[in-house]
Formats: sequence, structure tokens, C-alpha cells
Amino acid sequence: MARDREPGALEREILACLAAHDGPMTPGEVQADLPGNLAYTTVMTTLARMHAKRALSRELQGRAYAYSLPGGPEVARASMAAFHMQRVLDAEDDRASVLAQFVAHLAPEDEGLLQRLLNETDGG
Repeated sequence: MARDREPGALEREILACLAAHDGPMTPGEVQADLPGNLAYTTVMTTLARMHAKRALSRELQGRAYAYSLPGGPEVARASMAAFHMQRVLDAEDDRASVLAQFVAHLAPEDEGLLQRLLNETDGG
């Protein structure tokens, strides 16, 4: 089957689908809500991978898991952004250069926020 989506597009569609619903959704419910003719196994595998990345929460409903956004849509978007940033870092040999480029493009208030977060992480 030909790949119609760009990398990460299915994950974004799933996040949007879950954000549009009030409660957890099973893979079958997500599959029915998404456009196109995706295989159930594709949806189920993507949901499981997103759960492994901590982008989704899941709870057992009968014999299937039902997935939801932990902390709401904003937290899910932040989690996915952090995961993608980690992938960029892991793909490069010069991590310092990647981080330096990221910091160089921060607004001053974001740079200050990052410094405060780093200080909190260091226990200082």
C-alpha cells in the first residue's frame, strides 16, 4: 500500500481526533473517525507507539485499550514536540551544535524560562 502521509502526519491526525472527543477512544473508534481507509492494525500500532512515547494515556476497556490525551491537547502537543526534538538530537553527531542553534533562535523570555527550568532540574 502506498504511503499517502508525510512522516508524523498520522500521529497529528490521531492527536486531533482524540482532542475532538470528550473521552478515551478505542483503536476501532479512532480508525472510524480518521479519513482514508487505514487498516485497524496501522491505527492500533500507531496508538501503541504514541503511548510508548508518553504522548497518550490508555486504559483497559473490556478487551481493548482506550486512548486519551494525558493532561489535555496542550500537554499532548508539548509531549510530541519534545519527542521530535529528541529525535533530531539523536540523529546528529554534534548535539551541542543542534542545541546551540535551538537556543540561538529563542526569544529572550523563552531563553530566561529555559534557564530557570535548567536550574530547577539541577536542584538549584
